[in-house]
Amino acid sequence: MKKVFLLLPLLAIIGMASKMTYSYNIDVKSSNIVWKGYKVTGEHTGNVKLKNGNLQFADGKLTGGSFEVDMNSITCVDMQGEYGNKLVGHLKSDDFFGVSKYPSAKFTITRVIPQDTKGNYKVTGNMKIKAATKEVKFFVVVKEQNDSVKATGTLKLDRSEYDVRYGSGSFFDNLGDDTIYDEFDLQIDLTAKK
Repeated sequence: MKKVFLLLPLLAIIGMASKMTYSYNIDVKSSNIVWKGYKVTGEHTGNVKLKNGNLQFADGKLTGGSFEVDMNSITCVDMQGEYGNKLVGHLKSDDFFGVSKYPSAKFTITRVIPQDTKGNYKVTGNMKIKAATKEVKFFVVVKEQNDSVKATGTLKLDRSEYDVRYGSGSFFDNLGDDTIYDEFDLQIDLTAKK
């Protein structure tokens, strides 16, 4: 009987050790986020860089992670020169993301649901922009290759939930052609390495 009681903790330790957990650090130079915003009269798009992050795995499956976005790195790619600079300055101002007060945004995974055995996942997590944190869900594709991993996905955010009010029909009436839609897209392209 004593042998059985001694054997149970040993089996538990072996079971925990057999579950291989590991983490990849996001390579900020090889990773990027493309943003796209929409208005009545068109759309604008650009890039924003990451500051840091990681992706966590257990037994070859994504289990968690997080990334931090450098809000000072916002660019616009569909307009050049003076107009592009004005748009970027406006996005960084208090009318939009208040970058001087909130220099970073952060996403933290809270739940991962594998969709198949090909690296497709449904991810739930908390997105913090400015002073607000909201739960978001989106699909990602994760591909492991040697000592690196590539994760891609697109999520849609509602800026009104993060107190980004400028030109929003959720806060102002009679904007007409000056209306900027609340929803915007983030196309995430992460490269991470062990």
